[in-house]
Amino acid sequence: MTTPPRRHALVALGVTATLALTACAGTSGTSAPAASQKIDVTTTIPSDPVTLTLAYSNDPPTKTLIEGFTKKHPNVTIKPQMTPFGDYVKSIKLAMSSDAAPDIAQYNPGAMNSLVPAGLILDLGPWSKAYGWSGKFPPSTLEILSSDKSAKQFGTGGLYAVPGGLSVVGVYYNKKMVKEAPKTLPEFEAALQKVKDSGGTPLSLGGLAVGGFHLWNALLNVSGDVADYRSWVYGKPGSTIETEAAKKATDTIVSWAKKGYFPASANATADADALAGFSKGKSAFLVTGNWGATALETELKDDVGFFLMPTASADQPAKVASGASVAYAISAKTKHPNVAAAFLDYLSSPEAAKIEFDGGFMPVDTKAELGAEGLRGEIATAFSPVAQSNGIVPFPDYASPGMIDKLTPGIQGLISGKMTTDAFLKSLQESWDGHHGS
Repeated sequence: MTTPPRRHALVALGVTATLALTACAGTSGTSAPAASQKIDVTTTIPSDPVTLTLAYSNDPPTKTLIEGFTKKHPNVTIKPQMTPFGDYVKSIKLAMSSDAAPDIAQYNPGAMNSLVPAGLILDLGPWSKAYGWSGKFPPSTLEILSSDKSAKQFGTGGLYAVPGGLSVVGVYYNKKMVKEAPKTLPEFEAALQKVKDSGGTPLSLGGLAVGGFHLWNALLNVSGDVADYRSWVYGKPGSTIETEAAKKATDTIVSWAKKGYFPASANATADADALAGFSKGKSAFLVTGNWGATALETELKDDVGFFLMPTASADQPAKVASGASVAYAISAKTKHPNVAAAFLDYLSSPEAAKIEFDGGFMPVDTKAELGAEGLRGEIATAFSPVAQSNGIVPFPDYASPGMIDKLTPGIQGLISGKMTTDAFLKSLQESWDGHHGS
């Protein structure tokens, strides 16, 4: 999936196609889409004044991306509407159903997939073809944002959003406690044991929230072929999480807990507290995403490093990692779909890549020259081959609407010894079957 750097203007050749797209004319109490509207799909931005609204819940690069786009197109005004994530998820369908629906909205395929069957967001396929998005955005990031019309199966059907910033989960290490990043999983386990033997805490863990299943997911990525796991998250019929790779990753969590690699308080520790503990030198390792890099580098300076969860053999370095994106969709009610699509295309530009990276995300344009140094430079170097080899693996909570309610307490049970590997995986599969059908 390696692509050359893209340094073309937003307003391209004016490629135009006419397509009947579905728009929702319902109110807040209506979920069924109304009659189709005819849209002339073009990559040319009109010169007349245009005002769009953009609803979002993640502050870091959104406002700066808006500023970058509107500076290039001063006739376009984009008004940001920021809502905290919890409230956003609860209110987004109501907002998108209203007569004052935002033109562009941040989209999460797990939490917000009701927007697709309700006909509240556009299938972006025509613009993807016109702009060549399959060559601009990493394919794995588009797969998870594509689905059938029921939004139960990803990686198929229509494209309903594109990423405006990527993330990757890996392992941070304290260079004062660990002199060199482990190159294999056995080396990593040996390093954990060495820290334990010296009286230190090997691994900070936020088991109270998502930190536990981020660790499990990272181990799963390197425990076997991720194709089965991807099929399961995507909702492919007949998929299962009760695989040998998943059992191996889960058994590793159980083993590490028994060996004392996690703090005794792990299950009562929030992700932010786990990160803070690591930043204060209270542990040697921390598994989390690039979103923690700025805080860690500020606190630990040159004493913090990063590597991807390693594989069993140094001959097969990891080219997969858990990740997700801040993604944006276009309202089916917008009066300016082509201008909204031009903003989405801007998200893949080299200029936007710098904005995304400076905002704490990995850039969509994985070939962009970032000039990154230090910890964030290490993360960018590790992430690039993952993105370019289609190695970004979706988080497991995308697999069903209730999956996170099984993952978090399930990992806590594994750590405390109150849940077995088989029971944990069975609980995940039951949630999957309940949503997709066994």
